Amino acid sequence: MGEDVRLRAVVALAQAMASAHTPRETWRAAALGARNALGGSFAALSMWERELGRLKVLVNEGARAPDEEEFPDAETYPVHQFSEITEFLHERWAGGGEPNAWVETAEGPDALDGQGYAALRGRVAALRRRGRGACVVAPIVMHGRAWGELYVARPVGAPVFDRHDADFATVLAAVVAAGIAQTERLEEVRRLAFTDPLTGLANRRAVDMRLDEAVERFLADGTVVSLVVCDLNGLKRVNDTHGHAVGDRLLERFGSVLSYCGAMLPGALAARLGGDEFCLVSVGPEADEVVAAAEELCVRAGDLELGEGVACGVASTGDPIGPVQSARRLFRLADAAQYRAKAARSPKPVVAGRDGTVVALADHPPAASRDRRSFRDAPPTPAALAELPPPGGPSGEGGPSGADEVEGARGAEGA
Repeated sequence: MGEDVRLRAVVALAQAMASAHTPRETWRAAALGARNALGGSFAALSMWERELGRLKVLVNEGARAPDEEEFPDAETYPVHQFSEITEFLHERWAGGGEPNAWVETAEGPDALDGQGYAALRGRVAALRRRGRGACVVAPIVMHGRAWGELYVARPVGAPVFDRHDADFATVLAAVVAAGIAQTERLEEVRRLAFTDPLTGLANRRAVDMRLDEAVERFLADGTVVSLVVCDLNGLKRVNDTHGHAVGDRLLERFGSVLSYCGAMLPGALAARLGGDEFCLVSVGPEADEVVAAAEELCVRAGDLELGEGVACGVASTGDPIGPVQSARRLFRLADAAQYRAKAARSPKPVVAGRDGTVVALADHPPAASRDRRSFRDAPPTPAALAELPPPGGPSGEGGPSGADEVEGARGAEGA
């Protein structure tokens, strides 16, 4: 293969990996580009999972054997079967050498490098079992450590790889390493952009994206979308009495409880919106399942040391809450329900559509602001107060008046 052809192959590989948007796209671009560049029929990319002592195959590209999947979930090989990863590479580096690629054939070990390193029986057996005549294996090195390997094979009867192919594979592995490192950096940036640093839960940005997508799905096919908004009671008192470090530990513990209860709802997103406010976004489960998870959350939050429970509001398209055309609408309903729970110091979640006051409260926010937090930032308009039924429902049984509710909620939030 001419130098110009190989240079174009390197450029094509780098461009394909730079265009990838997800780890899987990156892995596939690496395997496909290396296979094409080396004239192979098959290529694989594997990662060394040091803590588990194994090579995990990330992608198989090309003429796959019956037992090979493109993106396998459980194709792994113990590293003691492939000791060049743990022994050969490190020995070469310790002696000042380079982590060069090597060639193996179905007939047995290849000694092209003149060092006498024996190929492993496991890899040779795999070549024979899968009808491949030869392979070139290139270590992928990142940050001075073996990350994994790039593997390209040719079928039986095709020309075997030579020393020039192995040298070229070493160059390709370096390009692949750079592409993977870039993807990992981008993934870390994305993770930080959508993660609350204190609790490890999702943050408000992640919630907004998930909820927008969920409401679009609801409008398209009626999939139930539910939102649980909860406010951790007593955080200010803990901060003032015990210090913010203890308050942070309380937030972390509640985050763990929220994650636990969110796991009751398949695919639910647990998030910290900011301060002492958290939420769950559920897509698919019925409203009663979401309410049950919220009830469990209230019980477990009440058992937290130093905490004072949680005020929890639920809004679900599976309940009679009126038209929901946007994520903002669902947020306002859940927030109004949470506000109601805060005002009444309810030990259980308040559910929009099941409490006669919540939808009316959400429908009459303060005129000064349309932000969902306006229920706490300013008192409702007089017209809104006049239209609010008593907390006990239309019968008027129990609970404070609308005006008392507003003041009660404000007082409770300051507790």
